[in-house]
Amino acid sequence: MPTLVKIHPYGAEEFKECGPMVDAIKWSDDGKIKEIIGHEPIVGCSLMVGSVNARSYSDQDYWLTTEVTEIVEKTEDYIIFKTKNSTYKLF
Repeated sequence: MPTLVKIHPYGAEEFKECGPMVDAIKWSDDGKIKEIIGHEPIVGCSLMVGSVNARSYSDQDYWLTTEVTEIVEKTEDYIIFKTKNSTYKLF
């Protein structure tokens, strides 16, 4: 199952979310979702990872990143990418 972790500047990895939903979201100029254009990190899009339907009573069933600014490394097993705020690894 796809898993997203945040890579901190000091190298530690922090679990953020996992689930079958992995959507690259393109935003419209007014800040609303314009379209889903893929299912992996894409420069210029936010990435949403999590559940396709509610799975708990918590406030969150997904993690939404800010816009991807760079794909750092892409292998068969993972993608490391940077956003406006953080660095992530998607397994």
